Amino acid sequence: MVELRSEEEQLDAVKRWWKENGMSLIAGAVLAAAGVFGWNAWQNYQQGQAEAASMRYQQLVNMTAGNELDEEQLASAREMVSELTDEHGNTLYAELALLLDARLAVQQGNLEGARTALENAADSSRRYVQSLAWLRLARVELADGNPTQALTLLDKPISDALAAQRANVRGDAFFAQGDTPAARDAWETALELAQTQDQPLYGVQFKLDDLGAEEATQ
Repeated sequence: MVELRSEEEQLDAVKRWWKENGMSLIAGAVLAAAGVFGWNAWQNYQQGQAEAASMRYQQLVNMTAGNELDEEQLASAREMVSELTDEHGNTLYAELALLLDARLAVQQGNLEGARTALENAADSSRRYVQSLAWLRLARVELADGNPTQALTLLDKPISDALAAQRANVRGDAFFAQGDTPAARDAWETALELAQTQDQPLYGVQFKLDDLGAEEATQ
């Protein structure tokens, strides 16, 4: 680079450089400021959406807690699920609402509706939500008389935190197929896992006791 030899030459160089590059610098600064503003606005929007989804989900939980709902209340609750998933579909609350919607559908005797809600929840990128959906789908298939399909669902990569529950449902599926030894093994495994994980698992011991009583009478 040629060295500038006077203040006038330096001033002239600055003027020429500014004339050639000044507008692009201004534009860049404006875009950078807009980018920061836009990012902050987006962050604020996302936070607002999450808070709105949380509030809507809490309303849904409050609405469905306690006593069994009548048909009108069930319809209102399921409509709220639809609104939550439509408006906040990418949030955890929408996915949890789908799990709740499946329970409401079962209360209505609508196993197909429960199956649809759980299949949608199983599309989650959150492994625990996926696991809950697969586990409950297996229960729906059992209720619908499809123990083989239930066992297929239980082979999904369900979270280890739900291992006891999976073994319990697997025992139910084997029992529905008439495979008593496999059912017993699965239920005993469920009890062992529940004890190891310090998780309460109600009803399994009763099923084992009934199985023993049934065998004793044969």
